[in-house]
Amino acid sequence: MSKIEVKDLLTAGVHFGHLTRKWNPNMAPYIYMERNGIHIINLYKSVAKIEEANEALKKIAASGRKILFVATKKQAKDIVSEKVANVNMPYITERWPGGMLTNFVTIRKAVKKMAAIDKMKADGTFETLSKKEKLQVSRLRAKLEKNLGSISDMTRLPGALFIVDTRREHIAVKEAQKLNIPIFAMVDTNADPREVDYIIPANDDASKSIDKIMTLVTDAVAEGLKERQKDKTEADAAATEGELVAPTTEEVVAEAAQATEAVAPVETTKEAVEEVTPVKEKVAAKKSAAKKSAAKKSAAKAKEETPETEEAVAPEVETEEPTEEDN
Repeated sequence: MSKIEVKDLLTAGVHFGHLTRKWNPNMAPYIYMERNGIHIINLYKSVAKIEEANEALKKIAASGRKILFVATKKQAKDIVSEKVANVNMPYITERWPGGMLTNFVTIRKAVKKMAAIDKMKADGTFETLSKKEKLQVSRLRAKLEKNLGSISDMTRLPGALFIVDTRREHIAVKEAQKLNIPIFAMVDTNADPREVDYIIPANDDASKSIDKIMTLVTDAVAEGLKERQKDKTEADAAATEGELVAPTTEEVVAEAAQATEAVAPVETTKEAVEEVTPVKEKVAAKKSAAKKSAAKKSAAKAKEETPETEEAVAPEVETEEPTEEDN
């Protein structure tokens, strides 16, 4: 993003505000001084706010969301339509259609009607109409194109609004506030900056000032779109490489089989089974013989220990011989 110079803004007349008697007190932090009854905007603060707004707009554009530009002033509509068309963003330069945001479904129906008329002209149905009907349809198509032609590609609510002169476009501001859509705006000394999320203190009446600010803003949007395109290209390239490198199911199965054979080869022939079976039987017979001999030894040992125990436990009884007195 190119650096914004105060000198360039000064040359474009961005610093000129409104008459002091028409000022909004909330714009006091952005006013540098008063000269000949006109407020002068502090361009250093304007530069800081432009950079902040451009960074936010760049992120929104990089995320793939649309930014709706609104400018119905006579000195701004041609500049906005030209600059915004270069970055493929929607814009409103005629009368703001009431409910453009809050009643977006109805607006989409009007856009679809315009597409239906185009389809009639393409498939030849339009030629079957009478002369009067053709005239009516053509007039309707021209009216829709004038008011809604620039938003025909906008299939959902925009990610942000950029407004030139919030006092003139107060309906758009109210609708965006109701739907919590971020508002970027050029705000002059006679407007209320509290209504805007990203304020750009600037002269919104002079065509040179509008042209300068719109050039800086659209450049930031274009950079965001380039970043999005770059990320998308890299993602597609990575996906393509993944498809080329990824092995097929058959290849995975074959590799697994080879690995199994290399690690643990198993002979499944009848001879191999017959060779293994006698060995198993011999081992089992040895185990059973060992168990039997162990049982016999334990039984014999038990028999030997039993009499000694009885002798040890049995009490000794002493018998006295009868004496002469007893007789």
